[in-house]
Amino acid sequence: MNASAPLSGQVALVTGSAHRVGKAIALTLAQGGADLVVHYHRSSEAAADTASEIRALGRRALAVAANLGDVAQINQLFQKVEREFGQLDVLVNSASAFEAADFLTMTPAQWDETLNVNLKGPAFCAQAAAHLMLARGGGRIVNVADVIGLQPWPRFPHHSVAKAGLIMLTQVLAATLAPRIRVNAVAPGPVLKPGGMSDERWREIGAASLLGRAGHAADVAEAVLFLLCSNYITGEVLVVDGGSRFVGENMHGQT
Repeated sequence: MNASAPLSGQVALVTGSAHRVGKAIALTLAQGGADLVVHYHRSSEAAADTASEIRALGRRALAVAANLGDVAQINQLFQKVEREFGQLDVLVNSASAFEAADFLTMTPAQWDETLNVNLKGPAFCAQAAAHLMLARGGGRIVNVADVIGLQPWPRFPHHSVAKAGLIMLTQVLAATLAPRIRVNAVAPGPVLKPGGMSDERWREIGAASLLGRAGHAADVAEAVLFLLCSNYITGEVLVVDGGSRFVGENMHGQT
């Protein structure tokens, strides 16, 4: 393995990679030598910008739109990957919906939208990816979960359940697809300030962690790259939260 380009010659698909954490992951994998499929739902301009940044790194990039709540669109996404690149070596399920809801008034539509993006989508993306990977002998999948999947957050009941399910899906897939496909997850804590949150509140949340600061999207991207390159790790969840979970409730969407 080339230490400076450990993913050289490989093709990676990162869902939700038009912006935020997904974009950071895509750029990190491109820096590691991979060609990228930049998936997005509605953020076409942001996806095009991300693809341009990847090409500026000397890698190939293809931006593809798909609603991950629709399995037919997921299948079309992977068909485009196969036509364009002829292979898929890495899948990172990063796309995520994050909305608060009161359980007592939450609607079926709110539940379905979050579960579709956060759990159903990753499951069927993994299924489609596995077929392409197995055709080449193997591959790696990393699911971007959340500390909310390890802790109950009452203001985010559907998100909590979906991310807990994604963690279990990671373990099921690791057992199902071994030894040719390794499957792991990262569970970020406070790494990007939610929209609408004040800078002061964000600093308070970071200061409450063991490391005394909030993280960055790059911290998650580095964890993903570590799991992709660590050939004797599968079925694991790497928490990237600065130790926030050890100092009590850390609901970065609560106030």
